[in-house]
Amino acid sequence: MMKKYSNQRRAYGEELVALGRENPNVVALEADLGKSTMSCLFQEAFPDRYFEMGIAEQDMLSTAAGLAVSGKIAFCSTFAVFASGRAYDQMRQTISIGRLNVKLCGSSSGLSDFGDGSTHQAVEDVALMSAIPNMTVFTPCDPVEVRQAVRAAAAIQGPVYIRVVRNDVPELIDPSSKFEVGKLRTLREGTDVAILAHGVMVDEALEAAETLQKAGISAKVVNVATMKPFPYDEVKALAGQVKAIVTAEDHTFIGGLASAAALALRQSATPMDYVAIPDSFGQSAQSSEELMKFYGVTRDDIVKKVQALL
Repeated sequence: MMKKYSNQRRAYGEELVALGRENPNVVALEADLGKSTMSCLFQEAFPDRYFEMGIAEQDMLSTAAGLAVSGKIAFCSTFAVFASGRAYDQMRQTISIGRLNVKLCGSSSGLSDFGDGSTHQAVEDVALMSAIPNMTVFTPCDPVEVRQAVRAAAAIQGPVYIRVVRNDVPELIDPSSKFEVGKLRTLREGTDVAILAHGVMVDEALEAAETLQKAGISAKVVNVATMKPFPYDEVKALAGQVKAIVTAEDHTFIGGLASAAALALRQSATPMDYVAIPDSFGQSAQSSEELMKFYGVTRDDIVKKVQALL
């Protein structure tokens, strides 16, 4: 069946506008990247509730903290590398310690910003945000799940980080399905191996499962849209249903899905391996696909890891 592709960033902007129509307390802040993060859609709809902070993520989050204290639900957006790195102190010291109602969308994450190189490719943002107490971290796999994550974020009292990519991705989630915070989402059943993935790697995992099926291997594909609170108990239970587990992510293996799954499986006899970016920065390339191949985070790499384990 032909896949339908759409953009996570536009889904974020459109859902933010929908929220704004329903709730006058929803406000948006931007760090001079509104046309890229698509928060510009909110600016067009509600110019009096949109705050362009310029290239100053620290000021953006500090201002968002003040708005949250005054009763607003503040959605901030910028590139993921700046959201998680440049404004880390403000997110930790003011927003998370105070459990303030600030939502941060990290756009163009992972290797999706292929042309701008290592300075703009957030390969460690999930680790940084997950390490902060009181933080919720969503890594949606497609535009449908981005919309669901935005809704879930607005309903949570406290800080939330949402990770989205730059390029168009296939729609994988049924819009009528329920998004549950901290729960796994099985997209394909299987009995031999479980492939846990998040973000753009969910589609890679599904494609890998098709290849494995032709080789006589039954692969369950599980979408991990909530990286924090991480579903440790569910992953542990999953180990008793299959012969092996492989994780897949466009993020460094340090502090990401590989690390969290390994912690969940620390007392399990089920063998595990991972597909993830090594302990290195990204680099410029002609496409994100070129980078994914170079760093070993493709459907073919998932297939190889599964076959090696089994």
